[in-house]
Order: sequence, then C-alpha cells, then structure tokens
Amino acid sequence: MSDSTKTTAGVRSKQLLPALGLLTLAAGYTPVSQAGATFKIDDTKWVSIGAGLRTSFQSAESAAGASGNKWSNDFNLDNIRLYLNGQIHKYLKVEFNTDCQTCSNGGEVRVLDAIGKFEYNPYVNLWVGRMLVPAERREMNGPFYSAIYNIFSSGTPFEPADYNLTIKSDGTSAGSFGRDDGATFWGAAFDGRFQYAFGFFRGLRGGANIDDNILYSQRFAYNFWEVEKNPGYYTSGTYYGKGGDILTVAVSNQYQEDGAGTALDHGNFRGTSVDVLMEKVLPNSGVVTVNGEYKNYGISDGYSQASRDAGGGFSMFEGNAYDVSGMYLFPQKVGIGQFQPYLRYVNVMPGGSSDRNSYEGGVNYVIDGHNARVSLSWEYGDLMTKGLDYTSTAAGEKTNAVKVGFQWQI
Repeated sequence: MSDSTKTTAGVRSKQLLPALGLLTLAAGYTPVSQAGATFKIDDTKWVSIGAGLRTSFQSAESAAGASGNKWSNDFNLDNIRLYLNGQIHKYLKVEFNTDCQTCSNGGEVRVLDAIGKFEYNPYVNLWVGRMLVPAERREMNGPFYSAIYNIFSSGTPFEPADYNLTIKSDGTSAGSFGRDDGATFWGAAFDGRFQYAFGFFRGLRGGANIDDNILYSQRFAYNFWEVEKNPGYYTSGTYYGKGGDILTVAVSNQYQEDGAGTALDHGNFRGTSVDVLMEKVLPNSGVVTVNGEYKNYGISDGYSQASRDAGGGFSMFEGNAYDVSGMYLFPQKVGIGQFQPYLRYVNVMPGGSSDRNSYEGGVNYVIDGHNARVSLSWEYGDLMTKGLDYTSTAAGEKTNAVKVGFQWQI
C-alpha cells in the first residue's frame, strides 16, 4: 500500500494548524498537536504548509531455494509528502497533499488528497474531491499516524482504494493510497462520542464495473472513555497518552455492485471491518496501547473460480483476517525520547487458500509523537503484502526480516 501506504493514509492534526484548530473545536474535534507554518491573510482566510518523510532500511531472509541463506538489503523511500491547507471562508476550507506514490520505482510526485470542505457544525459536514474512503482504523490512520511503522507492509488485505499505487481506468484500480474521488458526509453526536462517516465514491474504474456503479462506504465509531480528538473523520493508532484513557470501537463497511472480477465475469464486492483502540495511562505515567482489527470480505453474484484461477481483472481478497498489537510507552525519557516496545500478530485466512500469519516484535523511540520517531522491528512469517496471491493453495516459505524506519513530520 499506502506504505502503503494505504496510509494512512493521511493528513492529520499536525498539518491542520492553529486556524483549523478553531474550526475543529467548533465541529467537536481538537487537533492533538499543531506544527508547520501558517500564513494569515485576514480574519477568516489563511494558508498552511507542512511536510512528512518516512524512510527505512530492511534486511530480509531469502526464501529457501531462492538464494540459499542470503539476506537482501534494501534502502527505501517509503513516503515524502507535502501538505497545503487553507481557509477561504468561515465554513469553507481546502486541503491539497502530495506523495511520492511510486518511490520504490524511482518516484513520481502525485496528488494524494484534493478536498473541498464544507464544515458547518459538529453534526453534519461535507468533504468533496479526492480523499480517504471511510474504512477501518488502519486506513484512517495512514502511515504517519499508525502506532507501528510496518502497518501496511505486513498486515491484513487492503480495501479497493488501496489495491494498487496508481489510479488507472483499465479495471485494475479503485483509487490509490486508500483515496478515491467522491464525497463524504461526516459528523459527531452525543458530545462527540458517536462519530460517523458516509462516503460515495467512483470505486472500480472500468473492467468488471460495466455500469459505472458507485462504491458506498460507512464508518461508525463510539468513544466509551475519552473522546478521540482528530480533524474530520481521521483517526490515530496511538496518542502516546496525551489523549487520556481511550476505548473506541468502530464498524466500517464498503460495497460496490460489480466491484470485483472481469468485464465478462463480474461480482459484487463487500468488505466489513471491526476495529478497537484501547489506550490507558497508568499511575506511573506509562502508557499501554492495544489495537485490534477484524475483516470479513466477500464477492457475490459472479466472478467464478475459473475466472479467478485465470487471473487478471480486479481480484479482491475473500475471507477473514485479523491484526492485534500491544505496546507500552515507558514514562522515563532516555536521551531525547522514550522507548515503546511492542508485539504484533497478523492472521489472514483466504476462502480459497491456506492461511498466512506473521509475528512481529519491535521498539519505537518516540522523540516527538508522530512528528519524530525511529522504529526497529523484527518480523517472522509469510510475506503478506497486496501483491500476494491469496488464490494460490500454498502460503509460501516463512522468512525473517529486520527493519529500521525513520519518520519526520512538520
């Protein structure tokens, strides 16, 4: 992905600066922190700029029989994003962000988000343009606001909008980096505890979608403890204890008629997810964070097994998957940051193939929340990326990988 990336994934409170903070306060959301630069034009007009970078080094064990016992060594530019936000009226805003969506192949800077925003009150707001499709928390976090650096490169299968890196009209694309062209209504009620987002998007372009059917998406979240404070319908994978005690449960769903398969054998896609975030600040000021997600994907009324075996088309995953992680942020500062060790388990269970799973352990060195962080991880298991063929009967050889990731944001 988006590291996909989906991910995040996403522009966050770090780029929606002080003036936008006033807006989100009015809408029932308060950015966790603010950074970057804001240029004020008058009392209602302003422009802000920001940037984000994620880069990593990975050493991975070759599968048995591939290159003996040798390990590959790769330096990767995972994301380089430029953020531009502005307000042109008390209720009208604009957001424009770019990313190097093909960094691994040399890199081309492309449009990530291009959103026109009508934000009036806490209950009903409208975004139009290219934006994140409402989905499970991992997608709403994006890569910069997830708790784990490898959140996309080793995880559960992707939604249609994160199926590939670039948008195409040949029946193989429904967006990129978790984004698609469309509109989303979002808001909150009950003192911000209940949050919702309804989206209407282009979805699959061409191919199986012979009638240009719309992709529908929804996300509903309830905050049982403290209310998560994010702009719009974005989320975060951790608040490093600065958001108080959090327990949020959410359900999301996506559906598109003729949203999978080929032009000659098309099926209806449905993807349903449940995610949970629990974060507890302990008496010693240490922070425990647990993330969990479950997915159930299906394709109905078409796309036969013969067509799937033949390949091609839009071959969305079918089956179940879950991802669970837990971490602890030590309260003591060591040097300029704090250590945050974590453990993670991912299990993917395709309907027509054998299960895949992976185990991951690592430690984050948190310097300035999501703005500055260094991560070291070890992973063992099946390679679980969007390029994996879940229709094959074999899961493949389990391998080891070690990664060091760096994240900066302003």
